[in-house]
Amino acid sequence: MTSRITRLTARAVFLPMNRSLTTATGAITQVPFVLVDLETSAGATGRSYLFCITPAALKATVAALDDIAPLVVGHSLSPVALSGMLEKRFTLLGTTGIIGMALAGIDMAAWDAKAIEGGLPLARLLGGELRPVAAYNSCGLGLMGPEKVAREAGELLAGGFRALKLRLGYATLEEDLAAARAVKAVLPPGTALMSDYNQALDPTEAIRRGRALDEMGLTWIEEPVRAEDHAGCARVAAALATPVSIGENYWGPRDMARAVAAQASDYVMPDAMRIGGVSGWLRAAAIADAAALPMSTHLFPEVSAHLMCVTPTAHWLEYVDWINPVLTTPLAMRDGHAVPADLPGCGITWDEAAVARYAFS
Repeated sequence: MTSRITRLTARAVFLPMNRSLTTATGAITQVPFVLVDLETSAGATGRSYLFCITPAALKATVAALDDIAPLVVGHSLSPVALSGMLEKRFTLLGTTGIIGMALAGIDMAAWDAKAIEGGLPLARLLGGELRPVAAYNSCGLGLMGPEKVAREAGELLAGGFRALKLRLGYATLEEDLAAARAVKAVLPPGTALMSDYNQALDPTEAIRRGRALDEMGLTWIEEPVRAEDHAGCARVAAALATPVSIGENYWGPRDMARAVAAQASDYVMPDAMRIGGVSGWLRAAAIADAAALPMSTHLFPEVSAHLMCVTPTAHWLEYVDWINPVLTTPLAMRDGHAVPADLPGCGITWDEAAVARYAFS
């Protein structure tokens, strides 16, 4: 008999970062998360978390989850059916922004609970097998100038990483090139280097800078222009030798399908939260597979490592350690690979003392 959801709770935390990060959109020194717990009649607790970008969205996200909870409590622990019901209930309001985030948090927690009840790691519940997943270290390399990024690049290779991501979008192309060259100079042969403009450029400038960067041998140039400008993204992708990657700002699989139809990028990299949780990711993975597009992840490495095990065109996992301060057991990393634990669920459990210490109110 399928169990039922008995409780849904959300808590806000504001966590310190090991390395501050400055991108073209601003500086981040602390990270705002909402922790989601979903309890079932079988005694399982599924967990997930949401990255709220700014602390100004923490209270609103918690409030949204609190308001949605009565729709969820009493529903069977059937994540696909639950996701469909919630999407239908919010069709007129829309399922982007804070509402979309909240629904994805519920979906991820429901799948975690389902896997825990079944005694299976999430990847196996979804029909896959656990395996190490190639990851790039995305914990630093912000806009800090050539000397500092070169030094930090060497530090970020610790633990066996063989891939890093560099943020670009300095005031001038010359500064972008100087930062990229400085990092490339300290990387061992064979190390992959991704770059990310965080939507900083218009298409014409993106083409100008991208062509200059083509000589650098970058793995990809990420989000060179506004994420929703699929036509502009397509212009840039068609003009450059370096692959263009977008996707962290897809709001659900349908948005991704529109970008793929526009040939907006060479690679895709959905965000587990914005794409619609586990249920949305599975639909997105099918779209990428049909289009033969390599698919990477954006943030959320704990659940994303499991999802990559069932993604036909799996490419790279983005690793960040931002949630680690409130986890009892952080995701294991070995020789540049994420290693999902062979335990029920996706491996997220809270260090309650740390949650209390970093609580946001």
